[in-house]
Amino acid sequence: MEAAELLKKVRRIEIKTRGLSKHIFAGEYHSAFKGRGIAFSEVREYQYGDDIRSIDWNVTARFNHPYVKVYEEERELTVMLLMDVSGSGSFGTSSAFKCDLMTEIAAVLSFSAIFNNDKIGVIFFSDKVEKFIPPLKGRKHILRIIRELLDFKPESSLTNLNEPLRYLTNAIKKRCTAFIISDFIVPDFEEALRIASNKHDLVALKIYDPAEKSIPDIGLIKISDAESGIEKWIDTSSGLTRREYENWWNNHVDLIKNIFKKCGVDSSMISTGEDYVKPLIKLFKTR
Repeated sequence: MEAAELLKKVRRIEIKTRGLSKHIFAGEYHSAFKGRGIAFSEVREYQYGDDIRSIDWNVTARFNHPYVKVYEEERELTVMLLMDVSGSGSFGTSSAFKCDLMTEIAAVLSFSAIFNNDKIGVIFFSDKVEKFIPPLKGRKHILRIIRELLDFKPESSLTNLNEPLRYLTNAIKKRCTAFIISDFIVPDFEEALRIASNKHDLVALKIYDPAEKSIPDIGLIKISDAESGIEKWIDTSSGLTRREYENWWNNHVDLIKNIFKKCGVDSSMISTGEDYVKPLIKLFKTR
């Protein structure tokens, strides 16, 4: 992408998403994610009514008198975006490609983070970690993220969530809020998700196109897998073929929803054919 064109796109996305973040999402984001982390502050003498689970036994033994640990809400969060940059994002039959919608949602979340004085970082992934942008604050940092989202060229077109989830677990030492933005058409990732969710507060945003839910009856067509490059002819006039595909899609959605539920991960499905504001606000309000 030419530099002038890229700057125009960056500016266009900034104007739209900055406004949304400031006027629509700021309050919802704050109530959904602020105060979810707690940090050790000090110890004090035990008082009647204190939870015995908060007793600091080391200090108690040293002074021969019960002391409790005092915690306070963290005033600053670290927010991470796990961005799927695999080939399947380059699909869309409605108003935008999946990757375009992912970029816009990521920008909204980024501006929401800095409006609340939080740090924001990004992990770009395909079937490996393609790029890591450490969490920082500020408009300059956000604009760098948006430029990367618009112009990043991955080395691989395949997808695998296990490696980026392991990377998140190891690279970010302090508990963070991490948004996984992907179509989740990936190999099994349940174990890696469970481990990551034990350490971090994870939110899954599944992006899909309406055309992915079913195959229209349009005769014999050639389809191509955007990730593997494999091409195949299918007869869409076959009712059996259409039913088998719809069953696959429904099973796929049920499977990942079940994985999110088992791992304690909040999630939302967002279509390229709809306004993403409502499902995001609904997600924030249910947390």
